[in-house]
Amino acid sequence: MAEQTGLRAQMLRRKPLDSSGDDSPDSPDRLKRSLGTFQLTMIGVGCVIGTGIFFTLSTAVPKAGPAVVVSFGIAGIAAALSALCYAEVASRIPVSGSTYSYAYASLGEFAAVAMGACLLLEYGVATAASAVGWSGYLGRLAEDVLHVHLPYWAMHAPGASDGDQHGIVNLPAVVLVFLCAVLLIRGITESMLVNTVMVLLKLGVLALFGVLALTAFRSGNFADFAPMGMAGITAGSASIFFTFVGVDAVSTAGEEVRDPRRTMPRAILFAVGIVIVFYVLVAVAALGAQRWQDFDGQEAGLAVILQNLTGQHWPGEVLSLGAVISIFSVTLVALYGQTRILFAMGRDGMVSRRFAALGPRTRTPVFTTVSVSAAVGLAAAFFPLDALGDLTSIGTLVAFMVVAATVLILRRRDRGARPEGFRVPGGPVVPVLTVVVCGYVVHGLGVVTKVVFACWLLVALAYYLLWARHRSALSPL
Repeated sequence: MAEQTGLRAQMLRRKPLDSSGDDSPDSPDRLKRSLGTFQLTMIGVGCVIGTGIFFTLSTAVPKAGPAVVVSFGIAGIAAALSALCYAEVASRIPVSGSTYSYAYASLGEFAAVAMGACLLLEYGVATAASAVGWSGYLGRLAEDVLHVHLPYWAMHAPGASDGDQHGIVNLPAVVLVFLCAVLLIRGITESMLVNTVMVLLKLGVLALFGVLALTAFRSGNFADFAPMGMAGITAGSASIFFTFVGVDAVSTAGEEVRDPRRTMPRAILFAVGIVIVFYVLVAVAALGAQRWQDFDGQEAGLAVILQNLTGQHWPGEVLSLGAVISIFSVTLVALYGQTRILFAMGRDGMVSRRFAALGPRTRTPVFTTVSVSAAVGLAAAFFPLDALGDLTSIGTLVAFMVVAATVLILRRRDRGARPEGFRVPGGPVVPVLTVVVCGYVVHGLGVVTKVVFACWLLVALAYYLLWARHRSALSPL
């Protein structure tokens, strides 16, 4: 009985809020604060706008038809509600670790480990999925601009086939992960400067697509608006949702941001607003220019649409170049987010403390970056995109629900006190609505995805019971 009581106490012990908010710049295990509101907003936009609009239309449109516009809207509403909750919690707990750190401060140690497992799955899969999507656009760009046909076997994972051609390994995806790792090891300032430039370029390219596609807009393409009904719309939202991991990615930078209690809420809300506007406008333009049936299996879809509309190669080439740049930034930020989660877990003793070690010159987690890049590179090389995207969606949705619950828990603990920083308007309505909307999108995911995710949580439980609880920084032993 004593052992059970002790185990329960271990699972529920919480990291103190003022410990989470330690802001000493001279501490050897603290990251350097160097990011402002604009750079942080670009992290969010860079991680969201990419695979979702350049590549995922080919998987979401066949499920929802023209009503994929509604799917984007539902996903955007869920992300916007979640962003409000993230803004409040991030302004109160401005550290690396994102939802893992928030769960540790509000729900307890086991919830933190489970959330850490979700985030590692979420970011790892998002990075691999983005790298896989990048290969399709790189191949098209090589053909259109350089007139070089990259071999099918070197561009696709095992199991992919096209006639008598079969995939063996996705080499471009591996190269992309390696380049992102090199940037992150060099330093956060250099990495986010590159990300900002790439985000501005991709927004310009998407604006160009919207202008050209709308000149050929056909309202008749929306006639059979929801051929699969509400089930198709929900499935489309679930397929799209993994791209909104960027909302969480902003919060992983909490320890590297100047004046985080002001900067974090602003950047999160700005990023979500920009993303929703671009997603809906580009989806409407794409569906107005091409029949929804033609999206199925279409690699580099937006580039194909422009090429078919203009009868010229240059618009498609520009869009393919924009997609290559765009998805590079998605992969960079997603990889960044995963390294910061592991860094926070290493500092708390939830994983090996080697993951919390910082390079003496760059003040970046070098060992963590190398380890994560190796694992993600293997996943990108040997797994198809379709098998990866839904796992990221469910991890993202669960993270959003946990953050909404954290808002309610922290407010209850305050008992009427009004802490400094951003506060979600509307009392408990927005956090509760966030849980409801995200739960609805989870319902649209497949049974296999839910089963795999449940198994992953069981693995996290076993890991905590056998290893992490004994090595926690909060353990008296």
